[in-house]
Formats: sequence, C-alpha cells, structure tokens
Amino acid sequence: MHVPDGFINAPVSAAAGLVAAGAVAAGLRGARRELGGERTAPLAGLVAAFIFAVQMLNFPVAAGTSGHLLGGALAAILVGPWTGMLCIAVVLLMQGVLFADGGLTALGVNITVMGAVTVLVAYGLFRALVKVLPRTRRSVTAATFLAALVSVPASAAAFTLVYAVGGTTDVPVGKVLAAMLGVHTLIGVGEAAITTATVGAVLAVRPDLVYGARGLTAPLKLRVGGELVDAAPAARPAPAGAARTRTVWGAGLAASLLLAGFVSFYASADPDGLEKVAADHGIDSKVQEHAAADSPLADYGVKDLEDARLSGGLAGTIGVGATLALGTGVFWAARRRRMAQAPAAEGSARPPAHSSAPPKDTA
Repeated sequence: MHVPDGFINAPVSAAAGLVAAGAVAAGLRGARRELGGERTAPLAGLVAAFIFAVQMLNFPVAAGTSGHLLGGALAAILVGPWTGMLCIAVVLLMQGVLFADGGLTALGVNITVMGAVTVLVAYGLFRALVKVLPRTRRSVTAATFLAALVSVPASAAAFTLVYAVGGTTDVPVGKVLAAMLGVHTLIGVGEAAITTATVGAVLAVRPDLVYGARGLTAPLKLRVGGELVDAAPAARPAPAGAARTRTVWGAGLAASLLLAGFVSFYASADPDGLEKVAADHGIDSKVQEHAAADSPLADYGVKDLEDARLSGGLAGTIGVGATLALGTGVFWAARRRRMAQAPAAEGSARPPAHSSAPPKDTA
C-alpha cells in the first residue's frame, strides 16, 4: 500500500509529514521505556529487517491483484507499539530512498497510514482482547490474528480519508472506500496468517521475547496454610537465556535473508491492492516519477545486472542488511538515551546533602 508521489496534494502531504514526525518523536520517547534489556535493540532491528524481507513477498488475493505484509501488528506485538512504529518508519524510509518504493513527498502519508494507524489499531485491539481472553498462549495467538486482520482495512480506510482531503484526482470517495476495504480485507487475511505464524514461532521458543505476551501467563499457585498463593517464578539461567536469544536472532536473520534473497523471486507480479484500485478508478492519473527512480536498487533490482534472479536476490539481501543496520542503530541510540537519563533521574531524586560549612555568626 505504498502511496507514490502525485496521489496526494502538497499541503496534505506536508500535514501528513508533520503527523508522521510527531509519531516518530513519540515512538522514540516510548521506545526508551520498551527497550529494556541489552539484547532488545538488536532484536528490534531484526524485526525491522524481517518486515522489510516479508514485504517483498506479494501474495495473490484476487484475480490480477496481490497483497503484502504491512507489518504494524507484527512489530507492535513483538517489540512494543512505540518501538514497532519506529520499525515501520525505518522500513518505509529504506524502501523510499533505496528502492524507489513509496514516494518521497508521500513518506509522511505512508508512515502515518502504514505505520501509525496499523500499530495503534492492532495493538489497541490486541490489548483489549488479551484482557478478556484466558491468560494462555492460544489467547495471544487468537488476539494476534484478529488484530492483524483488522489493521489492514483500518489502514485502507485511513488512506481513503487522506485521499478525501487531499486527493489530486476527482474520484468519488465512496467508490474508493468500497474498493479499498474490499481488497484490503482479503489482504488482511494474509497479514493475519503471516503475523500469527511469526508470533507463534517466537512464543514457542522464547515467549519472554514477545512484548505483547509479557505478564500474560497465569502464575503457578501453591497451597500454603489452606490458601492459594502465587509461586515465585523460576529464574532462567542467564547464559542459557543469552544463548537462546542469539539463536532466535540468528534464525530470524537467516529467514530474512532467505526470504528477501531467494523466495522473493517467486512473489506475485500482480499490482498490490492500492495499485489495482488506483488503476481501476483513475487515482493514478497524476502519479509522478519517483525522485529515486535512478537509484542503483530501484524496483528491487541491482542496476545493470541482467540476471533477474541474481539482481533481485542481491537487492533484497542489501535491503535486509541496510534495514538491520539502520534499525539497530536507531534502537541502540534510543536505549542509550534511556540509560543516560536513568542515573540523572536517580540523582535528582536523592535528598540534598546537609552543608558541612560552619553556621554564620549572627551575633
């Protein structure tokens, strides 16, 4: 659903840019609270790289139409809503600058529609569901499926609202909304399946790494003196936990490279939901050429490399590496800022020391 340049007029694009900047700023502040452990920044960077890779895998949803992962629900549930919002922003920035996917003047629209809306809707629904469902892993996966499913048509509705305010073509908004919701509800099913499978895989090996599942497991009860009390949780050995985290990180990186570098060659070549709706209804009549159209990696291929399989695979691999590096750097910076603020906060909370100077003679 990457919006190109020319769909939305300049004033609304600028306004969306301000909204996106505010969302990113809020994400940076919120991520400082979510990025607690020392291994969380690399894991968050990996989530961004994985989403980049999976977004290359367009899947067919209807005759002549394809869809791809948006990733807001996946990122929010795995690493937290604020960190997840930053993950999507990093992915969209890399796609726009390096691969000419999504307009540069429309970057604010894309971050707002594909990042902020999907994350807020998905995580809000996810939290509401896990509060009323039993505290089990099945409940987490069920809530994940529904949250991811709803987030995609919510994003489509958000785009329609932006188009209604600042669209550059004269197409009835009702037709655009009906078409966008119809195809993106189907895409939402694919989004839900991918998101649930990924979250379920991490839950199976390291449930403590799933942000949305923290504190959801019912504590073990012991009967003491005729009353049920919570048992103290068993401590996980630090070396084993660190080793398993590295295993998850390595497996995630290997999967990202495999998907982007090899499996992406077999992705559907049909236009995605927004492209199909735009072509069918004339929304794309004023689309503009991408400012990065001459990029060496434009359209997810390496320029002047004739072998299509090698060109696409190498471009995908470069994209995974670049997204991982940028994402990890952003999250390390956010975490270091949090660690730097912690001692300052502790120091300000200490009572002032009594002065050791002798009292002045008031006589």
